[in-house]
Amino acid sequence: MFRPILAGLALAAVTLAVPTPAAAEHGPERQPVVTKDVRIPPVPLAELQGSITDDRGVELGGIGSGLFPAGRRGDYWMVTDRGPNGQVKVDGDKRRTFPIPEFAPAIVQVATRFGVEIKKYLPLVGDSGKPITGLSNQAGHDEEPYTWDGRTALPYNPSGVDTEDIVRGPRGDFWLVDEYAPSLLHVSERGKVLARYVPEGLKLTGADYPVKETLPAILASRQQNRGFEGLAISGGTLYLAVQSPLANPDKKTAESSRNGRILTYDIRTERVTGEYAYRFEDVTTFDPKADGDQDEMKISGLAHVSGRKLLVDERTDNVARIYQIDLAKATNLLGGRYDDPATTPSLEAQATPQGVRFPAKSLVADLSKVAPTLPGKVEGVTLLDRRTLVVANDNDFGVGEFGADGRLVSSGVPSRILTIRLPRPVG
Repeated sequence: MFRPILAGLALAAVTLAVPTPAAAEHGPERQPVVTKDVRIPPVPLAELQGSITDDRGVELGGIGSGLFPAGRRGDYWMVTDRGPNGQVKVDGDKRRTFPIPEFAPAIVQVATRFGVEIKKYLPLVGDSGKPITGLSNQAGHDEEPYTWDGRTALPYNPSGVDTEDIVRGPRGDFWLVDEYAPSLLHVSERGKVLARYVPEGLKLTGADYPVKETLPAILASRQQNRGFEGLAISGGTLYLAVQSPLANPDKKTAESSRNGRILTYDIRTERVTGEYAYRFEDVTTFDPKADGDQDEMKISGLAHVSGRKLLVDERTDNVARIYQIDLAKATNLLGGRYDDPATTPSLEAQATPQGVRFPAKSLVADLSKVAPTLPGKVEGVTLLDRRTLVVANDNDFGVGEFGADGRLVSSGVPSRILTIRLPRPVG
């Protein structure tokens, strides 16, 4: 039986010890300080989504892909990504595996005031009422999906999504971003996908919900698994961030580029209103452990501050930093030459793109120093007020390896939510 909502699942309270805020001992705070650190205890996936027949020992995880306040202080809306997945080599070929192909990406409401409680669990569903799964959409555009051992190909699913961030709209609805197309999803308060907005020319057919080609066509050149990753909201405006530079004109260019893209979207008109270049840090100074590989740099989350100011979670797997940017004086590229794939050199190919003003940028917090034990994939970011930052990590459902019996040998990486007091207000 498919259960669309799970309410009030009380979990064992796990709250980690945190350092005493500096202000209590040494006067005014000079550095960000962790004030709360909770772990989300695991729950078997089959208990959460009744349509899963065999969860292979995989437990709830991955919900740190997105984070947004849910009303009462300490309550958050979170979202999973496409679900448990991995890569195996079969006959020298790397294959993308989906150990639980029927898993549906889900919106999760979590309360953290007294330990941890899952208040709602909403698997995404289509017009039919059936879960949509996280399987790849299109041959040629997405990786071919395989079973847990990489031996058997699975069918593509045009309804599948790899969700990566979440905000709640003014009417109780949700907006999510996806890596596959990349796309923007409008979702009802009960988890039904109302519409999916994709790049022009994608020609995605057969989905169990309306698909609208309203995003710039250039976005379809995203790298594999590097589509939309960050989302923020202010009134009727959404802010969307592509995780990495586009493969424009090719993957080699993307892997060495420092130029990403952030878009603005008007909810009322259902149209993109702005497109801005984002300048990634130089990986050689940002993360010396990355061996100079610029492709390790990613945007993994956004949060709105005020006006046109945003927080950006920029990271590798070793280092995560939160920057504040201001789009107010940045160049709007929408519909211009850098949206044309024929433009040479492309935005991504230039060290200093001609005619482009990047948004102003300043460091807010180096999470690698504030919380050095936090796992590397910090993907959920939100603000409770101008001095209270909250972040969460994506633990990839604890996926490590699968034994010969097809059961998971967990990585042991926990899901955590950290509350951080900033030394001064942002904005």
